[in-house]
Amino acid sequence: MSDLSKRAFIATPLLAAAGLGVARLAQAQGSERPAPAPYTPPPLAQGPFTAAVDSLRASTVPTWFRDAKLGIWSHWGPQAVPGQGDWYARFMYVPGHPHYDHHVKTYGHPSEVGYKDLLKLWKAERFEPDALMDRYVAAGAKYFVSMGVHHDNFDLWNSRHHRWNATQVGPMRDVVGDWSRAARKRGLRFGVSEHLGASHNWWWTSHQCDQFWPKLGVAYDGAKPENADLYHEPHNTPYLNRGGDWYTTNPKFHEIWYRRIIDLIDSHQPDLLYSDGGIPFGAVGRAAIAHLFNTSVHRNGEMQAVYNHKALGSGEFIREIGVQDVERGVLEGINALPWQTDTSNGDWFFSEHDRYKTPAQVLAMLCDIVSKNGNMLLNVVQRADGSLPPESDRLLTEMAAWMTVNAPAIHGTRPWKVHGEGPTEAAGGAFKEDTAYTPQDLRFTTRDGALYALTLGEPKGQVNIVSLRSGNAQESRPVRRVELLGAGPVRFRQTAQALQVEVPERLPSRHVSALRITFA
Repeated sequence: MSDLSKRAFIATPLLAAAGLGVARLAQAQGSERPAPAPYTPPPLAQGPFTAAVDSLRASTVPTWFRDAKLGIWSHWGPQAVPGQGDWYARFMYVPGHPHYDHHVKTYGHPSEVGYKDLLKLWKAERFEPDALMDRYVAAGAKYFVSMGVHHDNFDLWNSRHHRWNATQVGPMRDVVGDWSRAARKRGLRFGVSEHLGASHNWWWTSHQCDQFWPKLGVAYDGAKPENADLYHEPHNTPYLNRGGDWYTTNPKFHEIWYRRIIDLIDSHQPDLLYSDGGIPFGAVGRAAIAHLFNTSVHRNGEMQAVYNHKALGSGEFIREIGVQDVERGVLEGINALPWQTDTSNGDWFFSEHDRYKTPAQVLAMLCDIVSKNGNMLLNVVQRADGSLPPESDRLLTEMAAWMTVNAPAIHGTRPWKVHGEGPTEAAGGAFKEDTAYTPQDLRFTTRDGALYALTLGEPKGQVNIVSLRSGNAQESRPVRRVELLGAGPVRFRQTAQALQVEVPERLPSRHVSALRITFA
């Protein structure tokens, strides 16, 4: 998905701008037609899981995911080519949007030069998955996720069911396969993300036309029958920023989605599958999840797969099936079940005018998430050619330096009795990630009998931990020893007001400091 402001852009103005009035849309949607028969997926891999809700609820989150805490995501593909950011493919067909204006000025009118033509410009000529994976491992990633297919309906693997894929158009290579080999060679768990479920309604804009001269009424290239396998067949069910229209009800597309996602699972055997929304298409989506889980059992002797979905948009959200994902946001407090934030250090696709998160922001957010029983899945922005912009390069360098010192406070940890303390608390929910933390904001994790206190900023002089004051409700044992990771033991006093810890003027790591606390 994209952020709410981008999605809201097309809600009402698009209907007039793209040549379909509200009355006409309502009439088309309200016409009485026999409902098509639902799609029933064929039987696949045998195993303990079926598409039934109760069967999938019996799954448990594997330990590897709970221990990992940090995954890196390549949310990368041909929409990076124009250098204008997320959802370019959709908004290049929306007059009045900056992407439309950029497209007409740079490439030509979308009736003549459409997204299909931009696909050929994506060469990925500087894409070096092994070198990038070394950087990701150093930055602390324990799993890696490759985008499999975005809403643009372009498969990044050698798709058996779709000619619009990266082995036949653009880079002429199996991008998912390249990422998979690089990740598994380094011992990382490997995942794929699918955004295909929303593609049918998302692509509606490509079928429209200008309502002004000089191209009045000239249809965009998505309306041409020969392009229907990329832009989908004509329909009157656009995505208009309403939860119920994120996924289509068209059973023909449900079959297309199912066959391609099963092919993605069978071709690359992911440890994790991410859906950009709720579970798509009811029993059809649940059948794909069951296949993911059953193939994992066959490979590993036990279920080791993770399924991510969101309480956002249409589709089923069933908290006990897989792992809840929160886009660009966090949950409030410690969640009983493991969960995940997905976010990016910049826009979802490369933008020449982007504003990037700083390393300090990313690390503070990571610590907040981990303290609440969550993982962070972080997209590190790549240019269209596969290289890193300076901001992504700097982020990975500084995360690697930080993890060299502080990884024990993150990897393999579990939440404490409270997630943290301090003046700042992030609001829960998606698209709420602009929290500005201070060194007085602390987050707690535990591992091997030790408590870690992470300062969400660089402390000066003294750290006061109110949760560990004498007589506190969380821990009856007195504090025996306090260490600053990277520096060794530090002086402390446990008073009636707080555990007061003296930290050196010269800190061993930037941005966030970690104290290791043990008890008598």
